[in-house]
Amino acid sequence: MSAPTELSRPAVDVDTVLRNLRLVLAHDEISGHHSSEMAALERLVRSMARDGVQRDQPMREVFARIGDKWSTLLLHLLRTGNYRHAVLRRLVSTVGAEGRISQRMLTLRLRTLERDGLIERRVIPTTHPPGVEYALTELGRSLSAQIESLMQWIRDHMAQILQARSRFGESAEPDA
Repeated sequence: MSAPTELSRPAVDVDTVLRNLRLVLAHDEISGHHSSEMAALERLVRSMARDGVQRDQPMREVFARIGDKWSTLLLHLLRTGNYRHAVLRRLVSTVGAEGRISQRMLTLRLRTLERDGLIERRVIPTTHPPGVEYALTELGRSLSAQIESLMQWIRDHMAQILQARSRFGESAEPDA
């Protein structure tokens, strides 16, 4: 099976979405002046239509991958070197705060990262059976660097985030 050369993107009816947004903003009785907000929303909608809104499109899938329980950790571990499947499983279980990863879940995550071109599976020519190791690709290194930048932003703003959480906790009403 060959990979498609173009993404098939169902058409997003941008005009209908924008009409609906105008209706939503028209119901906002507090403000009444939404021209700058509408212009920003229009840019957002057009950008989202270009990027793809379906679950199987790269924009959504890569964000989902970054946010899942294991993929970011796997990318970080592979930044340190190339590892065999069994070693990766032990590393994840040792380093990760989530605990152990099942063989099946590790295999699924590795296959998905490989499918997206973020890691590669390399056969190690050894005796029977041949071994396999996983390594970051250039694309994977590039994404990993972006994730590291986001992590640095979080580190830089940790105190502010914790203060906001504290204020929120103090002002939040108890659940009914």
